[in-house]
Amino acid sequence: MTRPIRVCLILHSTRSDNLGVGALTAAEVAILRDIAEALGRKIEITILDWKDPRKPYITGPDIEVIDLDGRFMKDPRGYLSLVRKMDAVIDIGAGDSFADIYGAHRLNRMFVLKYLAHVAGTPLVVAPQTIGPFTKSGSRRLARWSLNRSKLVATRDRLSTEAARELGVKRPVIEASDVALRLPYDPPGPRGDGPPKVGINVSGLLMKGGYTGKNEFGLAMDYPALIRGLITHFQTHADGCEVHLVPHVFPDTDSPGHENDFTASEKLVADFPGLVLAPRFGTPSEAKSYIAGMDFFMGARMHACIAALSSGVAVAPMAYSRKFAGLFGSIGYDHTIDCTALGEAEVHGRITALYDRRADLAAEARAARDAGLAKLALYQDALRDLLAKVPA
Repeated sequence: MTRPIRVCLILHSTRSDNLGVGALTAAEVAILRDIAEALGRKIEITILDWKDPRKPYITGPDIEVIDLDGRFMKDPRGYLSLVRKMDAVIDIGAGDSFADIYGAHRLNRMFVLKYLAHVAGTPLVVAPQTIGPFTKSGSRRLARWSLNRSKLVATRDRLSTEAARELGVKRPVIEASDVALRLPYDPPGPRGDGPPKVGINVSGLLMKGGYTGKNEFGLAMDYPALIRGLITHFQTHADGCEVHLVPHVFPDTDSPGHENDFTASEKLVADFPGLVLAPRFGTPSEAKSYIAGMDFFMGARMHACIAALSSGVAVAPMAYSRKFAGLFGSIGYDHTIDCTALGEAEVHGRITALYDRRADLAAEARAARDAGLAKLALYQDALRDLLAKVPA
């Protein structure tokens, strides 16, 4: 009897408050299931997820979720023992966390997980993600060491590919795209003749000035004032727009935390009668299905924008880091708005101008999605070739 392929996912999440991180995991699972079906094999997917009271929203008979903490990482009978039983370990770095700009604690945990996979002798797959920036010599050396020992390395944009080369990575690097392009969703039904639906993803993080409240992302304008101005513009537009606020990061319960898009959106709904507040989505696919029903979308959460683009919706990505331009530019969608370089009036003007061209943008979004899926297929094919060698 043929045994199942055993794969462990690290630095993915089944229950993150950030539905973008969850989208990466759901899409990775979809890719693995497709590969297993193509190979005529069953698959067992073990997902290591940081301890959290929230119940996993990514589940299935082929999925086991194991709580991860420092003790499990350090115990030889824990992570190391588990990884030795696996046919492959897939590391997606939470999308953009493989860098030292988020602090040493987060990066060191990532290095430990990678190192132990190498020690176990289990093939480590670096799934499509942002690589860098690495500003410290120690983190650069460790990143280079791990990437050169990985079985497969994939990035999700050209800038990350270049960053890997600058690190001194000698092995082949697959330049793919974001796996969330593969996130399953329910397409909307036929639209009637109602008003245009305009979706705005409000970042609770940026509404509070970042983690420190001191604008560490270096925005060149007043983000809360910009959002309020955009709401006013579209609510009073001659087209009679129906304006939806679409949170993409929120905890399972109400929280004043910086990452709570839902709380930030609720406050705006109280100030602007007529706004439609999207529901608390139970899964990343629910969020994408809702966004797919918009006629125009804008947001500072990158994966909310990916959900729009990959469902063929005209979208204005509002960038606070290089990952936006790297990802969207690499698949030919050149409408990212750099909020670290442009003032409030210019950002407002660019977004409203893109709305006026939304039919053209929707066509460009579909073309960019197809280009991204073609690049993503390079990663999928390489992963399939690797798993095809797993003994039956």
